[in-house]
Formats: sequence, C-alpha cells, structure tokens
Amino acid sequence: MSVTIAHLADVHFGGVADLELVEAVEAQVPELGADAIVISGDVAQRARHGEFQRALALVQGFRRVAPVLVVPGNHDVQWWRSPFGLLGPAPRYAKYRRYFGADLGPVLEVPGAVIAGMVSAHGLSVGSLTWNQRDLTVKGHLPKAETDRAARAFAAAPAESVKVAVLHHNVLRGRLSQRMGLAHWKDAQDRLDAIGADVVLCGHDHEEGAGDLPRGTVISTAGTISTRSRGQRPCSFNVVTVDEGAVSVRHWRWDRPAGRFVPSDEARFARRHARQGAAAGGR
Repeated sequence: MSVTIAHLADVHFGGVADLELVEAVEAQVPELGADAIVISGDVAQRARHGEFQRALALVQGFRRVAPVLVVPGNHDVQWWRSPFGLLGPAPRYAKYRRYFGADLGPVLEVPGAVIAGMVSAHGLSVGSLTWNQRDLTVKGHLPKAETDRAARAFAAAPAESVKVAVLHHNVLRGRLSQRMGLAHWKDAQDRLDAIGADVVLCGHDHEEGAGDLPRGTVISTAGTISTRSRGQRPCSFNVVTVDEGAVSVRHWRWDRPAGRFVPSDEARFARRHARQGAAAGGR
C-alpha cells in the first residue's frame, strides 16, 4: 500500500500572495488524488484576519477532496502580543487558533499513515535566539515536548503505518540561503531521526528541496506559493509518495506561460526500515 501527500508551505496570503499561483493550486491540488494535504506553515503574511480567512477558504476547498493538516509558521504568530512569552504562549496564537483550531500540533490519521504536527514557530522567544540579529522573530526552535508528542502518536499507530512529522522551519540547510531554519538544529535533527519518522515535511526557506538524516528520515522542504521565491526560482509544491520500500519527493514547479504547475524533478530514497534491514543483512 502506498500513501501520497500533497505538501505545500508558505502561501503568505496578504501583500505578497501571487493570486494566479493560488488559483492554480486551488484547481490542481484536488486533481492529484492525494490521501492527505499538508500545509507546513506561513499561511499568512502579517497574521491579519483577512489573510487567515483567505487561507481557511483554501483549506476548506481542499477538505472537500482529502483530509488537511496545517501547522503555524513564524508569519502566523503574533509574537508581539507576548514577547519572550512574558504573557504566556496563548496570545501569540490566539488569532491563528480562531481559524485553524485550538490544537497547534494536530495529529491526522489516514489509511496507512499517521501525520503528526509540531510547533516550531514561537516568534521572539528565548529558545529561538541565536547570535545573528537577522534571526530575531524568524528563527524557530523545536522543543523536546513536540518531538515527544509526535513519538507517542507514532508509537500508537500500527507498526507498518507511514509516519510523517510536520513543522514549519527547514530542518536541512537551504541550498541558496545556506541557513538553517531552527536554532539548536543538530539536536532537533537527532530527535526527529530518533522518533521513527519516515518523512518530515517543512518549509520556511522558500526553496524546494529533499534530503535525509543519518537514520533514514527523509526531509521534504516545500517551496513558496507567493512572490517571495528564493533566487527568483519558479514557485513550487511537493508531492510525497511512500510505499513499502521507498519515499519519493516530486517537485511540481510553476510554469507561468502554461498557467499551471507541472511535475518536475524527483528525489527518491529507500524507506528507513528498508535501509535498516539492508544494513542488518550486510553484517
């Protein structure tokens, strides 16, 4: 049995939204026949009501054809309502929760897969601080409580289920930006690899990508659906397919003359249990 997930990120409804791209996404993603649709953060640009309302309309349209999981990104967080968490976490996410529900890290189960959301977007927060001033309010961090929660969801699922983790910030270094999305990224990588995820879906860097971690967790980084594509590259989303032995990440890139996203290059990886079995057999 295979599982297919349409993976989007960084729609950025607001001043930088590219409406032609959005309309194409609304038309094409439902045609893919995906088992689930994931939007890994930054549905808004300034966390305004109108931006969230438009994002909710996108999600509701997708829900007519498949279950949808959304997690918040740094642009979805009103960090100025509680800088450094001085007033607790609730004010940061109050507006986002109004539209997308109280659970910031929802768990979605579909036949053959469990998909666990995690929160990496905290705004101006002690855990996200680095020595680089550019990182203020932009960098994310992944608390151990988030990976622990995902690990519990995976442990409760059937052993053969595809296990997918979702967060906003890019887990691998961006090829063009050369930046990591997460503070304390090595620790976060180790924990993500240890919880048994087959795939981690992320975004934030506005450049599509695919790679893997030492124990075999595959990382799918979706591009943006806005005018803020890194390096003026075509905007893109990913289609991730997992079967018994492999994980494939296919990038669908925007073709402006055609007015459509078209399937493009594909990265393919052995699924982690297949790698571990091969390694054990080679001893």
